[in-house]
Amino acid sequence: MSLSRIRVNGADRDVVSEPDTPLLYLLRNELSLNGPKFGCGLGQCGACIVHVDGAPRRSCVTALSAVVGKEVVTLEGLGTPERPHPLQQAFIDEQAAQCGYCMNGMIMRAAALLARTPRPTRDEITTALSANLCRCGTHMRIVRAIARAAEGGAPAPAGREG
Repeated sequence: MSLSRIRVNGADRDVVSEPDTPLLYLLRNELSLNGPKFGCGLGQCGACIVHVDGAPRRSCVTALSAVVGKEVVTLEGLGTPERPHPLQQAFIDEQAAQCGYCMNGMIMRAAALLARTPRPTRDEITTALSANLCRCGTHMRIVRAIARAAEGGAPAPAGREG
């Protein structure tokens, strides 16, 4: 076990863990950030996606050692319940969640897409989401939510102090 300092949602956090510990475990168990979900544990479903230096990463297969010195942003870092990120608000407005388990990954993947491509086409949205799994069938609502956020010019994600 060793002490590592990681930056999560704009705040430096000290964690004591093995360097190969999956980031997901630290976020959920040590830092009580429950946006990223444990889905498959194999990096296949996308429920655990976070941003590392602005790029979407599957936190279940990303080791602690890979994020030291980098900025990690979780779903909680996009917005707050009082002031949701425009993308989060669009998912609410479109009622894009059914079971909601995949929403973290969908929103985080979409936020990265909108940071790169502020006005994506429908094909660009579906291509960006193709690596994320959703079983409940709200895919069309998810696509509409991302298009809605793009129409409003959703800002690029950034960590927040807190």
